[in-house]
Amino acid sequence: MPIIALLTDYGTQDIYAGVMKGVIWSICPEARIADLTHDIPPQDITAGALSLWGAFRYFPSGTIFCAVVDPGVGTHRRALAVQTHEHFFVGPDNGLLWWAISEGGIVVAVVLENPAYFLPAVSRTFHGRDIFAPVAAYLAKGVPISEFGSEVSPDELVQLPPLRAEVGDRLIVARVIHIDRFGNAITNLREEDFVAWAENLGWRSWRAAIRGTVFEALCQCYAEVPIGTPLLLFNSYGLLEVAINQGNAAQKLGIRKGDLLEIWAVDEA
Repeated sequence: MPIIALLTDYGTQDIYAGVMKGVIWSICPEARIADLTHDIPPQDITAGALSLWGAFRYFPSGTIFCAVVDPGVGTHRRALAVQTHEHFFVGPDNGLLWWAISEGGIVVAVVLENPAYFLPAVSRTFHGRDIFAPVAAYLAKGVPISEFGSEVSPDELVQLPPLRAEVGDRLIVARVIHIDRFGNAITNLREEDFVAWAENLGWRSWRAAIRGTVFEALCQCYAEVPIGTPLLLFNSYGLLEVAINQGNAAQKLGIRKGDLLEIWAVDEA
């Protein structure tokens, strides 16, 4: 029996996440459910997409990810089930699934339109309970993905901007895409892109700056600098982040989601 991994912005104070589990178990009593997180900031599609992208590769083949961060619930936005090379994804067509499914390799995507696999009464505000949870449960029971609706081209899905920084010959422009609960400012610069850029420049000196704070080197871990000192490092998911050892970089440095971080080559004297 495959795992069903839940990711939502429902939180744990209310009953929403628990009700989704009840629906899944009512349809598929033997389902194994993993709570990936229910603490995505409300309506923050990018944060949900980043968390899903960072997590999916660590789950076994066949895992079904049921992801719900859905500010457009009840509108004409589409509901999706997507099969990649190793996993399945169920959720709204609003970009939430995009980084994970595009990296996982889309095999087939379908629009959820067969009410036989929904709850009998579908509300306008809780598709996590009425559509996404039932479809995830039926997938776990072995219902073919083609049964849920008509196939849609990956090119027609809602896409987020690529999870890549702008890399030029001598300048990198990265963007802060998420502030985590520690106050670390995570950017869209991947480690392999930085390494390729630095190698192309012969590993000459460089500088980086964000909100007036300048960096001249990368750290390997937070404790490499004194407590309270800002630093740059590539985190466990290979993305560049601005951090403070045992501190909150976003608060102390005034960094906000969407801020730009620039890295430029320095000509040695």
